[in-house]
Amino acid sequence: MIKLAFLLIGLLFTGGLSAAEGEGLGKGMVNPGFHEKPAWFKHSFLDLREDVGEAAEENKRVLLFFHQDGCPYCAKLLNENFTIKEIVDKTNRGFQVIEINIWGDSEVTDLNGDSTTEKDFAAALKVMYTPTLLFLDEQGRNALRINGYFPPHKFSTALDYVAEKQETQQRFRDYLAQRQPVAASGKLHREPGYLQPPYDLRSQSRKSGKPLLVMMEMKQCPPCDELHQEILSRPELQKSLSEFDVAVIDVWSSEKLVTPTGERISANDWASNLEINYTPSLIFFDDLGREIFRMEAFLKRFHIHAVMDYVTTGSYREQPNFQRFVQARADHMREQGIEVNLME
Repeated sequence: MIKLAFLLIGLLFTGGLSAAEGEGLGKGMVNPGFHEKPAWFKHSFLDLREDVGEAAEENKRVLLFFHQDGCPYCAKLLNENFTIKEIVDKTNRGFQVIEINIWGDSEVTDLNGDSTTEKDFAAALKVMYTPTLLFLDEQGRNALRINGYFPPHKFSTALDYVAEKQETQQRFRDYLAQRQPVAASGKLHREPGYLQPPYDLRSQSRKSGKPLLVMMEMKQCPPCDELHQEILSRPELQKSLSEFDVAVIDVWSSEKLVTPTGERISANDWASNLEINYTPSLIFFDDLGREIFRMEAFLKRFHIHAVMDYVTTGSYREQPNFQRFVQARADHMREQGIEVNLME
């Protein structure tokens, strides 16, 4: 596996490497997601217990921003969400934002008081996507976790949810649904080749021998429309989809189904048990009904295709870090003369 090593934040300021270059990327090659972090981010010594206490004294909460150079969705968060004045003002009012480089070696004192590094801290929290945003309450407990990029309107709602301390009152997806009426197709995209309800998702019932892909969606969901109409409709994605049994689940439906582990439950309750906060969410299961991997938040064709390959090739067994798999896959494609566009 090709070694991946991105610039440490410290090097960016000491001049060890240029801000646009990283080890393994080659001289002159630009990290597509590199961006200077906003000056209003907290300059933390990464003693997270102290950070939580200092934020509480200002009636704020801590927001941990897990990132890496070369991450287009980190750039999207910084270039789009954090260039909207309303979001910047709201974030400053309610939060102290602390960046964590998932490949970094800076010392971190975690919430138990143990000393570790940025990369080991991220690995311990099973950070698989960048950006990953972890909102902490006044005791350092998880108030909300966002795995991946949220577009501005959903991100703004997440800020409200945590700032208003709603995590003790209701689930985020309920809060989001109340505040985000959107115009969409108003239908679920259950294609003829997919599994059809009533669902029995056990492998012995499906009998295909294929891994299971469950798409958690809802009817009023523009990103779901985009996923099916603009991304999954492409021939190369259709070919990859054919290697899965695919089920589209309405997260708000009361229809009964049998889960991959054999539990009979409503779709709504299953989505709640799986802590689905964003639609679409794609969850992959093996033959024993175990969750292999999940894809949440906003992703484009390249990363969706990469996730499918990650599962169907069995690479998740040998390479537990999805980001390393993505980079190696992109490098292999470039070596074959295939243009790689991470944001397509």
